[in-house]
Amino acid sequence: MTVIYDNNTDHEFEFASDDFVRELVSKTCEILECPYEVSVSVSVVNEDEIHRLNNEFRDIDRATDVLSFPMNEYDAAGVFDGDTFEASLTTDPDTDELMLGDVIICAQKVKAQAEEYGHSEKREFAFLVVHSLLHLCGFDHIEDSDRLVMESKQKEILDLLGINRF
Repeated sequence: MTVIYDNNTDHEFEFASDDFVRELVSKTCEILECPYEVSVSVSVVNEDEIHRLNNEFRDIDRATDVLSFPMNEYDAAGVFDGDTFEASLTTDPDTDELMLGDVIICAQKVKAQAEEYGHSEKREFAFLVVHSLLHLCGFDHIEDSDRLVMESKQKEILDLLGINRF
């Protein structure tokens, strides 16, 4: 497993975020029964940068908490086979790892949302990373039925890591 983690801000988290990201990626892939070794990039940026990226890639002119850029397409959420997946399968030529994609997290939003929801920055950070990893694995929340599946999977992963909301 390759996790490229980069905090591009001055914000110091109250936990070892680089080790924590690796744990989150590992547990998410384990729960999804991903048959591949994976590669993923997780970057922490400031509000101005995530605003710029959100505007550039989603045509939404405001900051957001997290952005996900998947490298693969899926026949079904969290299913690592099928025609669509096989046709889009992106692996690192050097390591043969499945390249999941990129996660971009806004440091200020982690802090603000943790305060707003009354839980730790660690819990908010974990939620955003797991949420994005699920997007990288084909999950979405546009339809209510898909949202319920995604929320259930998020909760399962966070519960198994002992990361509770309060």
